[in-house]
Amino acid sequence: MKLSLDSVIIYTFDVNLLRDFYVNHFNLSILEEIKDEWVLLRAGHCSIGLHRVGEAYRNSNIQTQSETNIKLVFETTEDLSALREQLLSKGVAMRNIKTFDNYPFWVCDGVDPEGNVFQLKKAK
Repeated sequence: MKLSLDSVIIYTFDVNLLRDFYVNHFNLSILEEIKDEWVLLRAGHCSIGLHRVGEAYRNSNIQTQSETNIKLVFETTEDLSALREQLLSKGVAMRNIKTFDNYPFWVCDGVDPEGNVFQLKKAK
């Protein structure tokens, strides 16, 4: 079986909030949009879909996720420290830059407005 990842879908309480976050901070382009329900963003060779949560969850008291089991990883050739500082200056929650033994990348995690973790990654 040969597969290629085409898209990742994130269920969200506020499609517009996350659309604006990823368009403004990561310069992703909008491929398609259904107002307040769905946005498809181009992220390199993959797309990120932002899909409003089902109606049964819309009136819950939970408005953000505290933990998630997905992490979006964005690879860059730009200065990772400068990108991190730029995001911090805009109020984006960012962790420290780190690496691991025998791992060829520097990485830095951050969190979007609904608690989804993303990572910036740069080759050493």
